[in-house]
Amino acid sequence: MIRWRRGIVDALHREWTGAIELTVTVEGGESRLALAYPALIGRPQPGDTVLLNTSAQDLGLGTGGYALVVALPDRPPPSGTDPPGHVVKARYTPLQVRVPAIDEQGSAHHHLLRDADDLAGLPVVIADLHSALPAVLAGVRADTPHARVAYVMTDGGALPLWFSRTVAALRGAGALAGTVTVGQAFGGDEEAVTLHTGLLAARLVLGADVVVVAQGPGNMGTGTRWGFSGVACGEAVNAVAALGGRPVATLRVSAVDGRARHRPVSHHSLTAYGRVALAPADIVVPTLEEPLRAQVAAAIAPLAARHRLVEVPLDGLEDALRASPAELCTMGRGFDDDPAYFLAQAAAGRHAAALIG
Repeated sequence: MIRWRRGIVDALHREWTGAIELTVTVEGGESRLALAYPALIGRPQPGDTVLLNTSAQDLGLGTGGYALVVALPDRPPPSGTDPPGHVVKARYTPLQVRVPAIDEQGSAHHHLLRDADDLAGLPVVIADLHSALPAVLAGVRADTPHARVAYVMTDGGALPLWFSRTVAALRGAGALAGTVTVGQAFGGDEEAVTLHTGLLAARLVLGADVVVVAQGPGNMGTGTRWGFSGVACGEAVNAVAALGGRPVATLRVSAVDGRARHRPVSHHSLTAYGRVALAPADIVVPTLEEPLRAQVAAAIAPLAARHRLVEVPLDGLEDALRASPAELCTMGRGFDDDPAYFLAQAAAGRHAAALIG
């Protein structure tokens, strides 16, 4: 189930919040690109022996380009004092982590969340892919540049938020008010046990005007009707509605995806919003050029039975997207390769900004 390799660190390369990229020479002299999370295993140095998990890298997965450093067996980090908090994430795995959850009894904010039950109409943008995050933010900030936007990361993709260079770039540019990791995901500015308390924390603790909910990098799909991690988008709609928020659903749109099931609107969006979401949401429909606009309208027509289909103009959004401090890339495609995808996400951000009370 796990492919293990042992090697020696050759050099350290790029570094961003919570993560270090390095090259490692493994047995047989092969060089591997690896990623380490210093908070979990300590900070590697050239010459260190490292134990690697190469399972995803060997499969050639889109987000599996790294071997992951599991341990520095000859130089483990000191135990030190017990960290705060008693919530454990990535539970019962060899690298389970102890975190101070914002909703646990020892939290300084527990009193705010203990009986909290209302998002008071807070607009919450729900997206299938992590790549939507910078595009949604571009749409929010195109019209309301001073809006406070929080990111709530679910556990459908990467569990450590540190894996995301996108979040690091957005935080470095001051585009995010804060992050919350929920479920089994960890590494955010705040930790929460569930999506529900993560949403409430975004409003009550981070003071967000708009929240974006999306999984971390590494979407999982199987080519079946139900076997994809984005099914959680429908569950997120239900959570936001249950708490009195305003669900704003993005459509995964593409005119160029090589897989028919993702054109012009991905079946992920159609299934999550058409079958899983039991509460109504604002489904944002970007005013794309013809014939794609008509194709999208035909694909999503059945969603109108439950949801509000909201057409949003795209004026100025291309410029906003091109000015994003984080790279725009989805499934290996940049803005010029698949503009419809990014414009659809930005349109959702624009609509959410218009709902700020």
